[in-house]
This record gives sequence, structure tokens and C-alpha cells, in this order.
Amino acid sequence: MTDPITTLTASAIATLAFQEFVKSGAGELAKKFTAEAISKMGQLRELIWNRLAGKHPAADAAIEKAKAGDSESINTIAKLLDVELLDNDFAGQVRAIAHEITLLQIEDNSSMNQTNYGGTNYQTKTGANNTNFFGGDHKHGQQ
Repeated sequence: MTDPITTLTASAIATLAFQEFVKSGAGELAKKFTAEAISKMGQLRELIWNRLAGKHPAADAAIEKAKAGDSESINTIAKLLDVELLDNDFAGQVRAIAHEITLLQIEDNSSMNQTNYGGTNYQTKTGANNTNFFGGDHKHGQQ
């Protein structure tokens, strides 16, 4: 089985690091992540900034655009980060922090209630990873 720390892509890591700027405000981010996770995002961002700053003109421009909330610049950062992740020591640091952030996501433990009055009834709930959970009216052994 693959280790979840090594399966985080550069794109996923860049998105985690810079989503604080891209999301529509701190309130939306606080609904999905704990305060500790948001703090770790800052650490991850600093680590990436320090590694990319000054290495490539596109990196500096992309970081500035990401700070301003430009979601397209995250793709540029992800491409540059992908190259930097070839350094195993740096990759280990970055992936460890990113993994901690994913562990600190707030889970949706809400319940779903449904009252059925006949017919076919379905209840769906989309999870955090875009997985749909279906509940339906099942009649086993009945006509």
C-alpha cells in the first residue's frame, strides 16, 4: 500500500499552501480546516516561498499573483514545485507538512434525514472528496 505522504502531488501541495489566499475569505477556509491546519498552511507556504524565491522569474511573479488571490498562478507554482520535489529532503519536509494539513481537515459528520411517503426516494450527500453517498428505498423480497 502506498504511503499517503508520498502520494501528495505538487499540485495538491500548492493548492493546500495557497488556498488561504484563493478561497473567498477566511470564513470559508475555517469551515473546512482547523486553526492548526491553517497555521500549518502558512508554514508550508513559507517553505515553498523560500525554496522558489529568486530561482526563476516566473516563480516570483506567480507567488505575488497567488498572494493576490489568482488561482491560475497556483498551476505555475505547482509546476515549479514539481521540479523542486526531486530533492528528497525538501520533498520529505513539504509532504510531511501537507499530510498534517490533510489530517486536520474538519470532517462533515452531519446526518441526513428523510421521510418517505411512497414512490422511489433517493437521498444524496456529496463528501469532501466528491464521493456521492446514495440512500434509497429498498424493498427486499417484497413485490
